[in-house]
This record gives sequence, C-alpha cells and structure tokens, in this order.
Amino acid sequence: MLSTRTVVLGVTGGIAAYKSAEIVTRLRKLGVTVYVVMTDHAREFVTPLTFESLSGNPVVSDMFASPARWEVEHIALAKKADLFVIAPATANFIAKMANGIADDMLTSTVLATRAPILIAPAMNTGMWENAATQANVAMARGRGAHFVGPEAGRLANGDEGLGRMSEPEQIVRAASALLSEKRDLEGKHVLVTAGPTREMLDPVRYLTNRSSGRMGYAIAERAAARGAEVTLVTGPVNIAAPPLVEVVNIDTTMRLFQAIMQYMPKADAIIMAAAPSDYRAAEPSASKIKKRDGKPLTLELQENPDVAASVGARRKPGQALVVFAAETDNLIENGREKLIRKNADLLIANDVTVEGAGFDVETNIVTFLTKDTAEALPIMAKQDVADLLLDRVAKLID
Repeated sequence: MLSTRTVVLGVTGGIAAYKSAEIVTRLRKLGVTVYVVMTDHAREFVTPLTFESLSGNPVVSDMFASPARWEVEHIALAKKADLFVIAPATANFIAKMANGIADDMLTSTVLATRAPILIAPAMNTGMWENAATQANVAMARGRGAHFVGPEAGRLANGDEGLGRMSEPEQIVRAASALLSEKRDLEGKHVLVTAGPTREMLDPVRYLTNRSSGRMGYAIAERAAARGAEVTLVTGPVNIAAPPLVEVVNIDTTMRLFQAIMQYMPKADAIIMAAAPSDYRAAEPSASKIKKRDGKPLTLELQENPDVAASVGARRKPGQALVVFAAETDNLIENGREKLIRKNADLLIANDVTVEGAGFDVETNIVTFLTKDTAEALPIMAKQDVADLLLDRVAKLID
C-alpha cells in the first residue's frame, strides 16, 4: 500500500522546478507521505511555502537552521525515505551526487540515504549531451540510481532537443513502480516485445496490422514495477514509453528478429507480445507504385522468419518463453498448436472478435494455455492481465 510509504523529493534550481509541485500533489493523492528538500537555487524559482502547503510538511533547505525538534535533519530524512526523487535534477546536482560531494542539505541527505534514488534530469541539450554529464550519469546508474527522462522538446531557452524534465505523471508512475511492495522479479531480466511491424512496399506504403502495443507496454511496466530489469523491443506505437524500462525501437520483422537475438542471451524470461508481419515484399519498389488504369496489381510476398519459434528453438534451459496468439476462431485448438510449435511455456490466447478483447482498448479477455491446462479469465484491465501473467513467469524463473 502506497499510503504507508514515504518519498523525499529533492528540488534543484531549474526552471522545471514549478512542475515539482504537481509531483507532490500526485503523490499525496496516492496516499504517499512527502517531504521536500530544496536547494538555495530552487528557492529562486518556487517558494518553500508552495511545497509546505501541498505536502503538509515543513520544507528543509538550510543545513544550519535550527530544527523544529532536535534531530540531525539530513540523517532523519535519509532514514524516513522509502524513495528519494530528485526532480528537476540539474547537471550540477548529478555531478555532485555521482562524485559523492555533500555541500548542502540535499546532497548530504542523498549521500546518507539507503533508499532507492530516482533522478529526473532537466537541462539544456548541450549540457545533457556533454561527455562529463554522460559520464556522471553512467556513474550514478552504476551505483544503482534510476533515471526517468529527459525528454525531447522545446526547452526554456527556445532550443529544441533532449533535456526537458519528464512530465509529473511519468515521474510519479516511475516512483510508484519503485515503491511497489511486490518485488518478486528483483535481479531478473525480462525481455518484452510489443506493437506491430511495418513491411515497406514502396517509399510511402507498408504492410502492417492493428496491434496498438498496449498489452506489451503494460507487461513491461508491471515487470519493472516488480523489480525486473526490462528491455522492451517495440514496433511503431502511439504510447509513452514505460518508466524504468530500456526501450529498443524497431520497424520491420527482420529488425525485431535481430533485436531479440541480441538481447535474449541475458534474459531470464522472454515475453513475445508483439504482432510481427508474417510476410514482407519480395522486392520493395524503389519508387512510389502508381495506379495502373484499373488493371490489377500483383504483389509478390516473401515469408518472414517465425521470431517466436526461433526463440523457442534457441532458448537456454531455465529461460521462460511466453507467446501471444490473437485468434478469430478455434481459440483453444489454434492456441495450443502454436504453443507446441513455438516451444513455449505459456501462451496467452485472445479472440479479437470479442468486444473488450480487440485492438486499441484498455481491457483484454484472455485464456492462459499450457500443454495440459486452459484457464479462461474474465474481462479485465491489461495491467491486471500483465500482473497475472508475471505471477506465472515469476514461478517459472524462480
């Protein structure tokens, strides 16, 4: 329960500091207790009173101010925290944290805490891409810090590029994942595929399917929330990337195949929720295909490799494989045949003709199939399907 959890939010001196007020509001709505630590520069952008009003707790910023009660303030906050969030995190703060510098209240508290740390960078593109910043980020990651963002977009100085702080909703989602009480996938690597692929016919047209990627993204997000290191290989979708997840973008089935072959050796579980195209053009046209004055157009298609079957043939002992089957008839028979052919441990079958189980919806109606069992589930949110699936995966790779 998040209502038993405490977050210490560090706010540094960036223009995005005003967004941190919404982070406090969203966390409080989830029942989380929030304490705010501000740097002196952060107070130039937002007043402490704003955060005190929203959090219901006094804001801490001065190392040498007389405390309301006798305790070493930065040590007390470090111990209270179930999670430390820094948003926005400037290049200066990241450099100090990575190198163990503790010269103000915020850096001292972060250095003293044993809680997980979530960093939401915000800075100019040049500063983010600078080799020194990237080295500091790598050092912080290597010591266990988690990052959300930065995002690409218009920056405060008018530039366009990478460096914007992630939106408060995204940061709170990442924080909620780190606060999740069910951490049964800690230390495991989960490889997830999601979304459609696109097979080019000519420079402007392609073959694809109606997969939205929502199911795969839900699995990736919930796996990360349960402590897994997650790699998400995704086709083109219109969904925000899940927090705390490594995202690998692909377009064609061949590129999906290559990405899976690259990442599967270190995976403990491989969950194939993508919908790769079965066929591609044998010879894509180098120029746009023109109309033929009413004459039929014949396309020669070539079969793509069966990615899931290739994984099933190559997987190591103890490596779990879950596959999906979107069917329109004979759900159990077709699903079980696919399960066996792909050498999978578990197949998630759904009839896409049933309302609530099709494309571009937040729900699903699935049947969990093994070689010997079939468990039909009622309609439920894809997040809930993902958690039930991951319960099975956790047992397979325990």
